[in-house]
Amino acid sequence: MKQAIVVRSDLKMGKGKVAAQVAHASLSAAEIARQRKPGWYEGWKEGGQAKIVLKVETENLLMELFRKAKSAGLPLSLVEDRGLTQVEPGTVTCLAVGPGPEAEIDGVTGKLKLL
Repeated sequence: MKQAIVVRSDLKMGKGKVAAQVAHASLSAAEIARQRKPGWYEGWKEGGQAKIVLKVETENLLMELFRKAKSAGLPLSLVEDRGLTQVEPGTVTCLAVGPGPEAEIDGVTGKLKLL
């Protein structure tokens, strides 16, 4: 079991901002999994909460991944920033997919590069 978090690299966010956005996405998707896929959530939690952080270059690519993960029935969370610091309000910054079975997560994110 694992979770993948995909960050937009075109936004040029600072390291702290990226870390905060990744944390928002990870926690939100985990909470969704806990409610909708409790077996997946428990397996992920008991297995060490594996996470991988990946990147895409555009919002369009991120939204393609969102649609693919949604149609696969995976837990997910799309983060839109409030715009208080480095990006404009409503900017989509990242996407968390899972936690879920590694093969299913890789079916959506497996070709992406590490952040």
